[in-house]
Amino acid sequence: MDDTGSLEVRWVQSFTNKTIAFVDNKTVCYTCGSHICFLNLETKMQSVLQSPGRGTGALTASGNNRIFAFSEQKLSPSIFVYTYPECQLKNELKGTAQLDYTSLTLSDDGPYLGCCSSLPDFTITVWNWENAEPLCTQPQVGRDVISLVFNPLNWLQLCALGSTSLTVWNIEKSANFHIMKPSVIELPATDGSFVMPISHAFTNKMSSFGPEMPLSAISGLKGDKAESILTKLCTKARLTPTAICWTATSELYVGCEEGFLLLVDTESLSVSVIFNPTAPDAIPELRQTSFQGLTLNMVNGLVAVGKENVVHCLQIKGTQIDITQKWHLERPVTTVMYSPNYETLLLSSDTGQIYMLNATQSDEIVKVLDVLSGNFVAAVLSHTDKKNCVSVRDSGELQLWSPEGICLGSLSLQTEVTSLACCLVAQYAAVGTASGNVLFIDLNKEQQPRLVHQVHLYHTPVDQLVFDQEGHYLLTSSSDSHIYVLDAKPSKRFSVIGYTVLPGLILSISTQCIRDCGQVKALALCTKQEGKNQDGSLLTVLSLPVKDLADPDCVDRYGCLSTSILQVSRYEVPDPLNACVLGVGEVFAYCHKRKTLQRFQLPQDTDTSQLVVQLKPEQEVKGHPLGPASLALSPHHLWLASVGRDGLLRIRETASMEWYIELQCHSHRVGGVRAVSFSADSQTLLTTGCDDGSLVCANLRIKGEDAGKVNEATQYSRSMDYFLKNKFKTENRVLIDLPEWGRECPAATKNPEESEASVGAEMTVDVTEQDECYNSQLSAPPSHPTWLESRREAVIKEDNENYSDIKEILRREFQESRDTIQEMINENETLPENERLELWEFNLDVEEQKRLDAMVQEEVTRVRNEIEMEILEKKYLCDVLKREYWDSMKVKGRAVRAFHSEHEVKNYPMKERTGREEEELRMVENMRKLENAACAQSSLKTNPNTTVVKEEKHAEEGNEAESAGVTGSLSDQLGCSNPYLYNQFSLHTTEQRINQIILLQDVIYRVKTAFNADFDAAYRLKLQELNRVRERNRQITGIMLDLDINEKLWEPSLTNSEQPERMFTVDDSEIKAEKYLTPEQKEEEEKKKLEEQRCLAAKGENLRDRALDSMMNGVLEVKKEDILKMEIPPPEFVLTKPDIQWSEEEKKEYKIYENKTKSLAVEKDKYKKSLETEMRKLQKTNEEATKKFDETLIKLFEKKIKSEMAIYQEEFKITYLVYSVLVEEEMRNQELELKRKLEKTVAHKDEIGQEVKRLDEELELFQEIYDSAVAEDKVFDKEFRKEFYDVPNNLINQLYKLFKRRPRIQKIRAQTDNSNLFKEKHLCASLAPDAFGEMLKAMEELDAPENMPEGLNPSIWERFCLARRAKAESEQKVKVKALTLAEMQAFLQKRRDEEKDAQLEIKNLSEELESLHKEKNDFLTNIMVQVLLKQGQVEVSTTDLTADYSDSVLLHRSLVEDLNRNIRTLGEEKIASMDKCKNARKGIIQLEWEHKMRRMQIEDLNNKAKDIQMLQLSEVQRDYLNMTDRDTRDSKELSTLEKTIAFKEKTHELNVQKRQKKIKQLNKQAAKITEKNATLEQHLPDLQVDVAMRTHIYEATVSEEGPADKGEKRYQEIVQRRKLEDLAKAQAEDLALLMREVERLRRRNFPSLDQLKHK
Repeated sequence: MDDTGSLEVRWVQSFTNKTIAFVDNKTVCYTCGSHICFLNLETKMQSVLQSPGRGTGALTASGNNRIFAFSEQKLSPSIFVYTYPECQLKNELKGTAQLDYTSLTLSDDGPYLGCCSSLPDFTITVWNWENAEPLCTQPQVGRDVISLVFNPLNWLQLCALGSTSLTVWNIEKSANFHIMKPSVIELPATDGSFVMPISHAFTNKMSSFGPEMPLSAISGLKGDKAESILTKLCTKARLTPTAICWTATSELYVGCEEGFLLLVDTESLSVSVIFNPTAPDAIPELRQTSFQGLTLNMVNGLVAVGKENVVHCLQIKGTQIDITQKWHLERPVTTVMYSPNYETLLLSSDTGQIYMLNATQSDEIVKVLDVLSGNFVAAVLSHTDKKNCVSVRDSGELQLWSPEGICLGSLSLQTEVTSLACCLVAQYAAVGTASGNVLFIDLNKEQQPRLVHQVHLYHTPVDQLVFDQEGHYLLTSSSDSHIYVLDAKPSKRFSVIGYTVLPGLILSISTQCIRDCGQVKALALCTKQEGKNQDGSLLTVLSLPVKDLADPDCVDRYGCLSTSILQVSRYEVPDPLNACVLGVGEVFAYCHKRKTLQRFQLPQDTDTSQLVVQLKPEQEVKGHPLGPASLALSPHHLWLASVGRDGLLRIRETASMEWYIELQCHSHRVGGVRAVSFSADSQTLLTTGCDDGSLVCANLRIKGEDAGKVNEATQYSRSMDYFLKNKFKTENRVLIDLPEWGRECPAATKNPEESEASVGAEMTVDVTEQDECYNSQLSAPPSHPTWLESRREAVIKEDNENYSDIKEILRREFQESRDTIQEMINENETLPENERLELWEFNLDVEEQKRLDAMVQEEVTRVRNEIEMEILEKKYLCDVLKREYWDSMKVKGRAVRAFHSEHEVKNYPMKERTGREEEELRMVENMRKLENAACAQSSLKTNPNTTVVKEEKHAEEGNEAESAGVTGSLSDQLGCSNPYLYNQFSLHTTEQRINQIILLQDVIYRVKTAFNADFDAAYRLKLQELNRVRERNRQITGIMLDLDINEKLWEPSLTNSEQPERMFTVDDSEIKAEKYLTPEQKEEEEKKKLEEQRCLAAKGENLRDRALDSMMNGVLEVKKEDILKMEIPPPEFVLTKPDIQWSEEEKKEYKIYENKTKSLAVEKDKYKKSLETEMRKLQKTNEEATKKFDETLIKLFEKKIKSEMAIYQEEFKITYLVYSVLVEEEMRNQELELKRKLEKTVAHKDEIGQEVKRLDEELELFQEIYDSAVAEDKVFDKEFRKEFYDVPNNLINQLYKLFKRRPRIQKIRAQTDNSNLFKEKHLCASLAPDAFGEMLKAMEELDAPENMPEGLNPSIWERFCLARRAKAESEQKVKVKALTLAEMQAFLQKRRDEEKDAQLEIKNLSEELESLHKEKNDFLTNIMVQVLLKQGQVEVSTTDLTADYSDSVLLHRSLVEDLNRNIRTLGEEKIASMDKCKNARKGIIQLEWEHKMRRMQIEDLNNKAKDIQMLQLSEVQRDYLNMTDRDTRDSKELSTLEKTIAFKEKTHELNVQKRQKKIKQLNKQAAKITEKNATLEQHLPDLQVDVAMRTHIYEATVSEEGPADKGEKRYQEIVQRRKLEDLAKAQAEDLALLMREVERLRRRNFPSLDQLKHK
């Protein structure tokens, strides 16, 4: 069939705003699923290009060059480059990408394309798409790149926008060699501040504990990613870039998600904040803006869009920003761009809208496209004459499309949609929702569809909606296995006829209307059992009559279809199916398990309502590579369409399914195709994608012999239209008259049955009018009843009304029975126990009671299990904690508390040493023994005299007092030191420090063990004292009872901290809740009570004991303690007779009684006093003993403090040793990292060196080629006159001027392209051919015969034009080579600069490594030791109770004592000298008086000398006087000469200093000149090119200048040379004069010294 037909894409509808770009000034392109859609903004016409590969990925376009490119979606994808509007494939680029491309970009500056691949390589590549040649590639750099943009002015700059980063890639080229160099832009923090980079280098800064190491060395991270990881972890969160825009000065505007607008200088990589939304002076309108898109126009300014519905036009001047214009839109837009001619502004949104603004025509933004967004759930073609298309999206948007793909109207259902179907007898669509509703949408008004009815059928989504081919019924299904049959005619108000239930989950439904039999057959594919299985093997065929099913006998009371109406046939297939359609007597199915299409033949005239018939496939062909697949049968039953997850649409003939027509409609990367549907004429198909949000309309073209089948399909469509024409008119008229749902209640026009059936549906509607298009909230809550539930409620209500009397009688009888049973229960309670019945025997419904008991028991079991599990969890946690912190302790933690205070002392809880710890300690001690033995042996060899050793031992014994201070701990004083400890001053290696840590841990263990021994003794002592106190208290209690004293006795006891074992036992007093006893425990308690009662009864039967207790308190003899209880009974007559009636004997007896009473009272008083004395003695003994124990405890506490001090001191040592080991490890890590960097840098330098050497060779070769090209170009000028020797002399000069004339291309281009913002392009050799082509086109005007000089032969003119073209080509060749040479020179210079930088980096790394080694040695040798000092030995000022030892010095005590001794000696000497000074003061006063006298004498003599000098003397007299004092004259001359020499020396030094300052200034000027020379050297290649070009031009124009010009120029040169020579002579004479003056001054100074020597 592939040879006889084809599928052509008619139109595609989709818009995801993934990428949109201009392909010319009026057309934009964007992706539509697997297609590229082109939209003309003026005509709004669309065209489609199908991808030659599988799907479409990234898309880009260049409007200036009319080029667009896109990638495909498959493994190892390609990039296709097309021209527009021809849509001709220019090239296919096959790169190294393995999965996909994330971004593409085209340069307007040449045939260059940039791309970035996704994982796993993340490669950025720049292509020359004309040659399909990759220019440069950089792998593993595009991990988070979301967009690539070329610099419009310079294609050698490419900006990569990442999700969290921004990078500018600079492309450097040398001839045909290209490389990419990144420049990472450091963005500010989220608060707008600039983050300082973290220094990962080593610093010489030393702290008090050692050198400060970089974070990479501290963390131990290594490799190239260590710095980036640390930077992310240790710096502030940075801004998130979302949009970029190049400026005319090659700068970047960057918009951020946080609302910041930045300006980036790509040369200096500096970032400036243009707009900060957190600043107080920020524009309020832009505070909440998130810059999602930016574009620049020099006239209008910067256009910015964000998450709001506002578009701003910003005018930026420096850091000042102003809003010049803004537009409000109905929805937010995320993309904004200008057309290539900068006349049209394009805006697009994520919701499927495209807007445009043409400022030259209007200031209003116009909506160009509105196709909405979201995935299509289904799409069907209506069966009307208009052949419109209806589609629904998952968001609930229903849309109508014209046959040309234009959106006619839409309706927002505002609910999730799951299915769609179109009716044949009226122009409406049925829509199934996720809430179980079926909506009926009137489509007669194309611009405004409306909802006319809805019915609530399910609580689950409506999976299937199917109309039969003649529009009789609408069948629905859901996951609850119910199939509802609805009347499809609007005249029946879409009433629900009934339902049926099928076994298992319903996967698909298809129908077939057989007009001859008057039946509608429906095929349902079901699973065997309910579940989530998507494959079914059970086929159920339902047969319904075409006649009206309004008869009540058709359904039962609950709406279930009766078996007389509904005929059911069941079939089973061998392999599970996932889709099937029903044909005429046959079934077409797709088996995903076998990936095949199958055809089954249904048996004829079989009644299989109870039996299941086994079917076998009649034909089986290969299906789709990726499944599962969906099937659709054409209306005329001759074509079968299948779609799958592979995105392919295949059309087959039902008669022979081997051959098919195939079309790639959607991409398999996004789920492939969801569904397919045919048009009424079977020649148009619609497919919807799963997740690409596209709708594809394709036409089926049949050619050749099968063209007759198209006519057959058309005839079938016409016949159906003719058959349904009258019915359609009638029903459609009814549909139009139906009111909108929810606006008017249509209950008045319904029949009673319909009203009753639709009660539930009307209850579930919640309609809210919003606008003219009518939006309604259609989702029904699950609590609302469905149609079936409403039907059942109506049946129940009817039954209640019909049987209300019988129910009342039954209720009355139930109440009487209940009262009778209650009386029987009350009577039963009054009966004896042996006659009493159990309560359960009164239960009439024993089974219900058992069920309730079982339910209660189940709940009790559940709660009990939860409580038991909670208890088990707590027990387990308790067991873990006890095992970890109690059982594992060798010494349990406890405390001893004082008797008379709150003071307590705790011991040290200690775990038992592990075998590994003991082994390490033993190993270290053995090692130290060997080291000590080796040291002793070496000392004996060096000092064989044993006396020396003895003296050293005595010296060591003398220094025992200082050992605690030197060792830095009190452990020696406690006697717990380890003899194998290292000296603090000898810990240089890591091994020694680790061994010292182990030994110090042993010291701590010993200190704790020693203290715990003392603690245990104190604890035992307290237990003894407690026992003694309790014994004494027992005696005191007895005494107090004897003395009848009611005082509270002091009873000391152990607390919980002293007996921690109590915490593991729970007393009954601690439990507040009532104790729960099981039946077994209750029995045991009763047994115990009975045993106690029996014992008491047995005890009560012992009469002897009872008599002894009553007479003598249980003892046989009276003790002394019983004296106080003794009482002498008075005689009987005292109580019976008065005193007068006593006899003598009775009186004597009474006196005896009184004497005995008095003596007993005396005895009692004595005994009481003795008891009181004994009680006070016992109390005092208790007090003294407990106080003595408290004193012992205080001593133990003092020892605990010393132990704590010793432990803390040792732990401090351990801490420093651990720190030193860590620092040494950090230094080692830093050293390894520096070595790795050094090796890497050296290797990089070697690579650059080799590259520089290669480039030098290439440059030399190209220089030769360039020189030869220049020489060849000069030959044209020299050979011009020779070539045109036959031209007259009067024309040769004119021809030569025309030979040098060239068209002004640049000026023309500037005039024509003045609208382009980026019109100044980068000068590049690769663009020269285009310029030369334009120049050749312009030279055609110069070659026209009109420009030929008069009198010139046309043949000579043609030869002249060819020579001029050859000359122009030669010039262009020289220009191209000059540009290439300049590029190569610049490229070579950059490589040399990189080599210098690498050399400098190597030097820095070497210096840093050397510094690290030095610091490491200093750290290992400069050890920090711990010293204990007494209070008087610290002479440091304290501030805030802490001493600052930063500038302190540790000195030996002897040095301080010697210093004090010297101070005292010097003080005594000072006092003696002060006495001498006092005595000398007197002599000084006398000398001052004499000096004053001498001074007055001198003054008198001076006055006399003045008088003598004033005398008038002749020369002879003066000479005579001078001759008399010759020595004085000589001395004066000598002093004068000395002063002169000193003055000259001072002058000489000043001159030397001036010269040195001048030399420094000259050196600075030389350095500045050197820097300027270096800068000039960088620009030298460009200058050389300019000089070469100017030289060439000069040489070309020299021939045109006359002899006079040459003479004038020669004369000016001679004059200038003459002036320079005169100036040089004058400067030479001045220099000679200065040299003579210097020589004269030098000779003037030095000879005087010689004369002084001779004298």
